[in-house]
Amino acid sequence: MEIDGTTIAWYAVVCGILSALAPSLGGLGLRLAIGGGVGIFAASVLPFLRGMMGY
Repeated sequence: MEIDGTTIAWYAVVCGILSALAPSLGGLGLRLAIGGGVGIFAASVLPFLRGMMGY
């Protein structure tokens, strides 16, 4: 199973931007880091979930 680095980067950017709009998480830098981490995790897990579902 291959992990696409572009997909991971895209999820990190999108989640980072969305988290920047969530002021309850702390400062801008912390929100961007949390959003980027969530995006990387989501993009990394997606191929495995697809494989388990047979896609």
